[in-house]
Amino acid sequence: MPALTWRHIGPFRAGRTKSAVGVPQQPNVFYMAVTNGGVWKTTDYGRTWNPIMDSQPTGSIGAVEVAPSDPNILYVGSGEGLQRPDLSVGNGMYRSNDAGKTWTRLGLRDGQQIPRIAIDPKNPERLFVAVLGHPYGPNSERGIYRSTNGGQSFERVLFKDENTGGADVVLSPDDPNTVYAVLWEARQGPWENAAWSGKNSGLFKSTDGGTTWTQLGGGLPTTADGLGRLGIGISPSNPRVMYVTATAGAKSGVYRSEDAGATWTRTTTDSRYFGRGDDFAALTVDPREPNTVYTMNVVAWKSTDGGKSWKSLRGAPGGDDYQRLWINPNNPDVMLLTADQGAVITVNGGTTWSSWYNQATAQFYHVTADYNWPYNVCGGQQESGSACVASRGNDGSIGYREWRPVGASEYSYVAPDPLDPNVYFGGTVTRFDRRTGQTQDVSPNAGIGRRAAGTGPDYFRGIRTMPILFSPMNPKKLYYGTNVVWQTVNAGQSWTRLSDDLSRPTWDVPASVGIYRDTPAATPTRRGVVYTIAPSPVDSNTLWVGTDDGLIHVTRNGGKTWQNVTPPQLGPWWKVSIMDASHFDANTAYAAVNTFRLDDLRPHLYRTRDGGKTWTEITGGMDTDAPTNVIREDPKRRGLLYAGTEHHVWVSANDGDSWQPLRRNMPFISIRDLIVKDDDIAVATHGRGFWILDNITSLRQWDATTAANATLFAPATATRVRYSMYTDTPVPPDEPMAQNPPDGAMLEYWLPRDAQSVQIEVLDATGRVLRTYASSDATPAPADAGNWPWYWFRPAASPSTKAGLQRFTWDLHYTRPTDGCALPISATPYNTKCEPEGPWVMPGRYTARLTVDGTVLTKSFTVRMDPRVKTPRTALQEQHDLSVALYDALLLARTRAAEAKAAGQVELAAAYAAVENAHLTAIDALQQSDTPPTASMRAAARDRLAAFKALEARWASRR
Repeated sequence: MPALTWRHIGPFRAGRTKSAVGVPQQPNVFYMAVTNGGVWKTTDYGRTWNPIMDSQPTGSIGAVEVAPSDPNILYVGSGEGLQRPDLSVGNGMYRSNDAGKTWTRLGLRDGQQIPRIAIDPKNPERLFVAVLGHPYGPNSERGIYRSTNGGQSFERVLFKDENTGGADVVLSPDDPNTVYAVLWEARQGPWENAAWSGKNSGLFKSTDGGTTWTQLGGGLPTTADGLGRLGIGISPSNPRVMYVTATAGAKSGVYRSEDAGATWTRTTTDSRYFGRGDDFAALTVDPREPNTVYTMNVVAWKSTDGGKSWKSLRGAPGGDDYQRLWINPNNPDVMLLTADQGAVITVNGGTTWSSWYNQATAQFYHVTADYNWPYNVCGGQQESGSACVASRGNDGSIGYREWRPVGASEYSYVAPDPLDPNVYFGGTVTRFDRRTGQTQDVSPNAGIGRRAAGTGPDYFRGIRTMPILFSPMNPKKLYYGTNVVWQTVNAGQSWTRLSDDLSRPTWDVPASVGIYRDTPAATPTRRGVVYTIAPSPVDSNTLWVGTDDGLIHVTRNGGKTWQNVTPPQLGPWWKVSIMDASHFDANTAYAAVNTFRLDDLRPHLYRTRDGGKTWTEITGGMDTDAPTNVIREDPKRRGLLYAGTEHHVWVSANDGDSWQPLRRNMPFISIRDLIVKDDDIAVATHGRGFWILDNITSLRQWDATTAANATLFAPATATRVRYSMYTDTPVPPDEPMAQNPPDGAMLEYWLPRDAQSVQIEVLDATGRVLRTYASSDATPAPADAGNWPWYWFRPAASPSTKAGLQRFTWDLHYTRPTDGCALPISATPYNTKCEPEGPWVMPGRYTARLTVDGTVLTKSFTVRMDPRVKTPRTALQEQHDLSVALYDALLLARTRAAEAKAAGQVELAAAYAAVENAHLTAIDALQQSDTPPTASMRAAARDRLAAFKALEARWASRR
């Protein structure tokens, strides 16, 4: 397989999902649009979901629709289509003509957010698109657009100004020329929770296919009442019956019309059914009964009396936050419901639902790793809480057993305790103990809360995600940021404040605020926070800090004094997202600065080599339309940097002077954070969970001469760990699970061009060849064998001859003693190894020998034991020596049997043939676990070896 392949590890707990649609003609087929996780499809009523749009250059999706007249035609609108404190944007419209197999990118590329698409039920080439526009600034490509040629071109048909966008558009079920649209004037601000609305929001109607429009009133609230976003629902069985949700101060509510929008009556003033209109504004009317209507909010609600009274359809105490409901018009008992928790399907009118614990769309803000082996990858998950996921599962894969919450909030960092592998701290600040399962608030203001104004300085100002991390030089020292920097050395029992307020005292209102700059909400006040903390790994007194309002400070004396070292390029609200202090030099640091909330999509990365006196921007080669979230320095190779943007991961081998994409097989997705953990990179995506890039040793060894010649890289230390320790009946293949890392020594090599032949040999310290692999080895596709279906087998592999960076994994076993194949009861779907295997090798030094078209290259490497195994080396050596003695005798017996048969020694041939089963049974017992052999095992092995020695003597006497 190619080297440097990203591996998704979960968790399989879904994230915010904005839009979804089913296919009436194919009742088992549904699509969902994840706000930052791409488009997914199920063909089995939600039992399994698969991404279908990962090849396209966006993962942020606000709308997906199927053409009613042709279920093969899909339209997708990118960008979340919401106004909220944390969001992502897209890059236009997409179309598929083959139910999602292939895609064509269309126009509206500067719209950034597309929340709704309406397709003519008889003509799939005619559609309307609601374009909300830039969330953080004005732009002209917004409003309602029409296409009559399948998206080849779009005509804007409803527009107010550069601050007002299209929030919804629907066609009347009985007349595709009757179009209803919602315009919404809204703006998000540069600081968290800044939001404005204006006078242009409203509901509009066209009866001539979108050419002319009339704003509807007739009892609806107006912008004078504080009207914001509206949601629309039209009855398919009686299109004169309509419903809207309206947020408009005292006139908020659910409204009903019985005359196609001419007049309206408010049916409820209970905010549970329409509140938080910026987040929820979706109504769905039953396809057969006009008085049955559903509204999406914190709970999904159902009314059967035209909106007067309501009962819950689905919800949870924490708030599932529902976004959209689709009902199959041919069978209203079949529904698809989306929420901030994912998508679920019912086939019985809501009595039971499918699961959203099978969707790999988790949204994380940050990533850390603990100090266990295998290590766990941790972070706060948007909408859900927190998760720590094992980087390797004991049972052949990473599934439901391999992750759990750790008491942190949904936006949090998680800081694993370096001194106690069972303890995890989360902002703001919690302490979780895995042994007890209990979580304690240990924040500096636990039990106090934020101080009231006028009672002294406010040291507890915070926003969604606040930094918390341990010192790399003092495992007892934990840092935490609010608007000041805090430190504890006793696990939060007491805290010391290390700084005063490090945010801007005042600032000029950024230009992106535009027409709202003179509103009270835009008045400059001190509202910034410490957003990132970077302690030096080489100087315990050096600590770098960045704020979300665009300042960088450094202390050289452990917090006694601070120096403002902000790069001159940074203005107010240039969010210093993540800083990283160099592992090699206390004067070198790196900063990832995000200007997305200033309506600026450019990447910004900075480097200082003189303690912050000067800074250099280092973004050469990067996409110019992807804000940067993170930069990290490799702890083993100076100048090797990694960065994450709203598109993917990048790598630089020259300290940031130029960058190359490191996306590889990962979808286009928001990379919010990344870390280097041992020889791996782990990343937090905001829509596709955690990913790991196993074994980056080839990146660390790459130099200017590598590309010209075939190269064998020095392998990383390999861990002798069993790929599966499961003993029971297997988890079914359609259960959600992620791949374990390769089990063995990852042998990586570079081919500058295609080769004719490649051979890999592994030798022990004595020069014995333990394993040989060749590019000519047969690699048949898995097939049914006996009672084992094909999908349980691990596919056969051989060294690749293709140009590029390649990887082949040696599983740390001697060559298999037989060509036969049996599978254990505890199989792993698509990845079960054939048994019996050859004996395990001992921990120690080994040599990889690569031969490429006759050129021989060698590198030595180390094999270590699974760190969890505490068996003494002497016991492991005994296990190994007995196993290998039996193994070697077995191989020799096979040769002797053939020789005896050829010599007419039938009895001896049969005796030698019987050795195989007897020795395999003894080897299996010895190799079953990494524990000392029992007395019975020793006796059995020695008896068999003695019997074989006697057999050899008989053979020698008859030759």
